[in-house]
Amino acid sequence: MNIAFFLLPKQEVVCLSTHSTLRQTLEKMEFHRYTAVPILKENGAYAGTVTEGDLLWFFKSKQDLNFETAHHFTLDDVPLRTKHETVRIDSNMEDLLRLAKVQNFVPVVDDNGIFIGIVRRGEIIEYSAKSLLNNSVK
Repeated sequence: MNIAFFLLPKQEVVCLSTHSTLRQTLEKMEFHRYTAVPILKENGAYAGTVTEGDLLWFFKSKQDLNFETAHHFTLDDVPLRTKHETVRIDSNMEDLLRLAKVQNFVPVVDDNGIFIGIVRRGEIIEYSAKSLLNNSVK
């Protein structure tokens, strides 16, 4: 199975830039009800994924940081505690499954590391469940 079959393209993915403020990040995550969001560099390359945990630990480490001062800090300032690995669009399903096991979504990049979308774990589980059911009926 080709990874492109599962791809949610970049245009449909909520992303943040490395220059997004913490306030913008919190508001976007709250609005979309996401617990993790991909971060992109100015050239469109994947920079990492920020999670609620990253933000909580950063808030905890900064005495003067609160929601009112959150616009003074950017995602460049926030250490990402977990490295969300990517797959290339031509990767095999085993690579995708290995990452989907531990990540809610898997970022997909092209040969130059440019972000082209994500594969959501739910899509993989749904496809796998249908395949299992179809094979058990035969």
